[in-house]
Amino acid sequence: MAAKWIELVTGPFEDKRRWRRFKQRKAQLPAGYRTAMDGLERYFMYAGPIAKGDVYIQMLEDLADLIERAAVDGTPIRGVVGEDPVEFAEAFIANYADGQWIDKERRRLVDTIDRSEGEA
Repeated sequence: MAAKWIELVTGPFEDKRRWRRFKQRKAQLPAGYRTAMDGLERYFMYAGPIAKGDVYIQMLEDLADLIERAAVDGTPIRGVVGEDPVEFAEAFIANYADGQWIDKERRRLVDTIDRSEGEA
């Protein structure tokens, strides 16, 4: 019972476990890949605010999968993100649009316009 109450306040414990696993995975990357992950993670935090914690963690885990694979294969980080890392980051975030707060506002706008047609 106490665990449910604590989770209500702090968020799901499973998300916290996943976050710690993600941080451990990132720490094990070679330095250049880890630096790129830090930059992308920071960009995601500011440019693509994901409202749902589980969606954000999934996005970071998927990014970790991609970067780990590149590190194992010896693919340079530019081979992963291309010449424009911002374009890469924006395209990557777009795959997780369901978790962004703006998605809720987009749905609300569409519903409002639909409702206004019925009132006219």
